[in-house]
Amino acid sequence: MISWLALRQPPVSRARLDSAAKNLTRYRIMAFVTGVILITGCVLLIVQAVGPSLEPATGFVWVAHGWLFLVYVLVTAALGFKLRWPLPRYALVMAAGTIPTMSFVAEHFVTRAARAAAAEDGRQPVPLAD
Repeated sequence: MISWLALRQPPVSRARLDSAAKNLTRYRIMAFVTGVILITGCVLLIVQAVGPSLEPATGFVWVAHGWLFLVYVLVTAALGFKLRWPLPRYALVMAAGTIPTMSFVAEHFVTRAARAAAAEDGRQPVPLAD
């Protein structure tokens, strides 16, 4: 299979992983924030459908999600560049910010794969700063 079509995290050196530690922290924060704001927006839509109109609040939440999702995409792109992700991995991790609770799942797998990537390089696993 062509390597740029793979979904797997390629092995990275310890130096590259250390240089990506801050990017990973930023990604983890944005994945959490994007997930929370998306869940909040969905809950507000459900409450609005069965109860009173929450129109100003709902609109503000969705505008905030739009801007925060853009930041999430940029932070994800920076992390993927540092960790040398293949293109499909970029797309899947970025799309996770559009599905409620999926950014939490993606964050878990991205963090686990980044930590395991150093072990595949023939060295000891490198813990990243949380």
